[in-house]
Amino acid sequence: MNTAVAVTLMHRTFLSVIAVLSLLSPVNAQVSQLPGTNSPQPIDPNDPNNLRPITQSNSILSIEGGDRLLKEADQAVSAQNYPLAVKKLQEARQVYNQLSNFYQELNSSFSGIDNRVSDSQRQKALVTAQKRDEATFQLALVHRAQNQPELAVPLLIQIIKSQNPTRDLGKKAYKQLFELGFVDSPYPREGGASSSSSPKK
Repeated sequence: MNTAVAVTLMHRTFLSVIAVLSLLSPVNAQVSQLPGTNSPQPIDPNDPNNLRPITQSNSILSIEGGDRLLKEADQAVSAQNYPLAVKKLQEARQVYNQLSNFYQELNSSFSGIDNRVSDSQRQKALVTAQKRDEATFQLALVHRAQNQPELAVPLLIQIIKSQNPTRDLGKKAYKQLFELGFVDSPYPREGGASSSSSPKK
């Protein structure tokens, strides 16, 4: 009789252990699948299930990411490392341009649906477009410093087209073209000054 009781107790204990282990194993499996907190995982832009926010300070696709590239470019210019400055400015310009395009698309998508969201995206598109043009201007100046006017001129013309010649950055870009000798008429004109060449019609 004692043997039967002992077997029954062992059987119940064994079942209890199995039940506890079966409850714990899914938890262990979930913990093992969690990413490590110390090693950030790269963002896959093609993964539609990726919900990681991109406003983190280490993200490239953000205004902060573009600003960081501009700062690195400034440091490279100060060290007269012009190839590195060109690389960083090109990257910053690309980031700002992508952001501006994305915000413009969101602005168009929400236009007439939610004006608050649409206006917010429009403002972000303007801010990033301005930053893109400023990075482009800095890049043109670096090309000038490297005695590469053939690379600076197209960038300066892009700025004028984007900014308009009447805005401050547009005026600066045109002044660079004038200094390079690419254009022969100063703008804005000096008060009362006349141009040596006849105006084109």
